[in-house]
Amino acid sequence: MTDQDPTIGDYESLGEGEQQLVPTDQLPTVAIVGRPNVGKSTLLNRIVGRRIAIVEERPGVTRDRKEVVADWRGRFFLMIDTGGWMSAADGELDAKVSDQSEVAINEADIVLLVVDVTAGVTGEDAQVADIVRRRTGPTIVVANKVDHDGLKNQIWDLMSLGLGEPMPVTAIHGDGCGDLLDAIVDLLPEMTDEEIDSAPPVVTDPDDAYLSISIVGRPNVGKSTLFNRLVGEDRAVVHDMPGTTRDSIDTVIETDMGEVRFVDTAGMRRKARIDEDTEYYSMVRALNSIDKSDIALLVIDSTIGITHQDQRLAERIDAAGCPIVVILNKWELLNTEQRGDIDDAVERKLHFIGDVPVLKMSALTGKGVHRLLPVLENTVSDYHRRVPTREVNKVIRAAQQATPAPHGARVLYATQGATDPPTFTMFANRTLPPTYLRYLERSLREAFDMGSVPIKIRVRRRTD
Repeated sequence: MTDQDPTIGDYESLGEGEQQLVPTDQLPTVAIVGRPNVGKSTLLNRIVGRRIAIVEERPGVTRDRKEVVADWRGRFFLMIDTGGWMSAADGELDAKVSDQSEVAINEADIVLLVVDVTAGVTGEDAQVADIVRRRTGPTIVVANKVDHDGLKNQIWDLMSLGLGEPMPVTAIHGDGCGDLLDAIVDLLPEMTDEEIDSAPPVVTDPDDAYLSISIVGRPNVGKSTLFNRLVGEDRAVVHDMPGTTRDSIDTVIETDMGEVRFVDTAGMRRKARIDEDTEYYSMVRALNSIDKSDIALLVIDSTIGITHQDQRLAERIDAAGCPIVVILNKWELLNTEQRGDIDDAVERKLHFIGDVPVLKMSALTGKGVHRLLPVLENTVSDYHRRVPTREVNKVIRAAQQATPAPHGARVLYATQGATDPPTFTMFANRTLPPTYLRYLERSLREAFDMGSVPIKIRVRRRTD
């Protein structure tokens, strides 16, 4: 990737060990549960102060558990947004979403049971309350959508749930959310002011705190199955209906190369085929995850082959400067001839992303998945690679001697200004053609064995 720009971007990062961060799995957890479309995701967005979860006025938009760090009065806790709890009789997918909600209920330190006060207590509200009452931890009944005084008396109908006095809020406007947060903090384990002040920093921005690896691809290629396989639990709802994952969800796991954050994204289709607002916002979140990732796993369904959309996604990832690892999933379903055809298709249709790692595996059975982490480790090493300035200039001089640039253009001096990805700044006497910059990039890549990671080149013209 090349960019002839008069400025050089600064690069700053905290050195290893400069600060200690509290992992999110050590924070108290607060689960937001309830039946569909009562305002759970709206409440999460209001509490954390930004639009984290996709919100739409119809049931079933949230399907997976989504975890976000929140803080109030100097106390940090992990908010868990869940899909709406539904009766298993409504279908297999609804049953899986409900299972995710029940896991959150059983694992959380505090549960917020959200009920739509305008609808009163429904049968599903009562069923969720039955599940919540079986746990031993504290529960707060949140009476949502109390947006005028006439509804305040109706909150007392929620006493029939048997979980104590409800707290009225209007999540969309924020009314009552401060009192709710006060109640949450009061239920957390007590800490002295000295303990709060001396507590180490909390990971509030996982994009900066961890090595982030996004799992991307078209709908129904096995992204969530691979995500669950890598994190070792059923965090994402997996179903053979396209579009099951609506939002990006993540989990941090411990590996030989340290803590790694895997992000499962929604399947992305061509814009012309996106026919609902929810899917559009899912795509936006997935693209945002790519932009913030250190590495992207492009999952392709081997039984279908390399589609035009796979090519477009590869282009989008490459343009973001993110290293790519291609995953040919469902490999066990192909015969020998089909496997050869796919190998040829990768070379023909994905040639523009260079010599990237291509792994063949079955996310469902786990076969071949063990080869992924070593490949990621090598890719990360190349991504963080820093080359001494003297070695950079030695390679550039040799390349120019072998093939001089046209019209007397010449690189006078070069240095690596940044990593993640490796970024080289070249000072030239005049504009360098794009074809020559690609030649210099290839020379650097081969000389320093940088594998398939993107390389950025910035050129500054000498003005004197």
